[in-house]
Amino acid sequence: MKQSLFIPKIRILWGALAILSLAYSLMVFLVASGTMSFTIWLAAAAFFGLCFYLAGEGRWLKVPKGIRTVAYLVIGIIALAFVICQIAILSHFFDKGEPDLDYVIVLGAQMRESGPSVIYRYRLEKACAYLKENEDTICITTGGTGPNENISEGEGGKEYLISLGIPKERIIAETESLDTAANISNALEIIKEAEGTDRDLKLGIVTNGFHVFRGVGIARKMTDAKVCGIAAYMQFRFIPNNMVRECFGIIRDLIAVGSAITAIY
Repeated sequence: MKQSLFIPKIRILWGALAILSLAYSLMVFLVASGTMSFTIWLAAAAFFGLCFYLAGEGRWLKVPKGIRTVAYLVIGIIALAFVICQIAILSHFFDKGEPDLDYVIVLGAQMRESGPSVIYRYRLEKACAYLKENEDTICITTGGTGPNENISEGEGGKEYLISLGIPKERIIAETESLDTAANISNALEIIKEAEGTDRDLKLGIVTNGFHVFRGVGIARKMTDAKVCGIAAYMQFRFIPNNMVRECFGIIRDLIAVGSAITAIY
């Protein structure tokens, strides 16, 4: 079974995956999202290209057995971690939230000169739809100003919601955070300052489907409030990139938790 991964009959699969990964990397790069996520697909193209090479002319069998065993083990561990992360992401992929939440927190994303990026716009439009259906809910837009932004994500998000017809009195802009954890932490501080406590509140985390699992998980670690997710739309062509990229975020969070436990003991 192991050997079947590196035989000439499978070679065409490795070659096809290398070409597809390279093409997808180019597509992600041309979006100019401000991230380096296209490099993930370059790395994938290099890996599949190596597999393509090793699957030809019996090259794989010439590799020392110990190295082959370690390689199979590493590939197996990575594949298992990937599958577990994808299951976790999909478990909240279509969250619809609950009615009559006290607050919804919109996780920030890149602002452009023309307004919110596509991915951020979907989050804000989902929040807008929720706010129009639940007129007592307050919205907190989050995010500071990145190096390639001329306005904070929080303030830009607030302005966009106002342009969609949401009264400015129902929107609070958090403008200092630079990542997901800080988005949520700073928003919770705003809520605690306004309410005195967050213990009996109901909160919603608004973000794109691939990001809900991590956003809700982070929030639940930081607050005693009841937290649910509200999944916004995603462009189908970018779902693979976002879901693979999100795996790294989940693993990073797990490592951070492990480090914190180690520090305690």
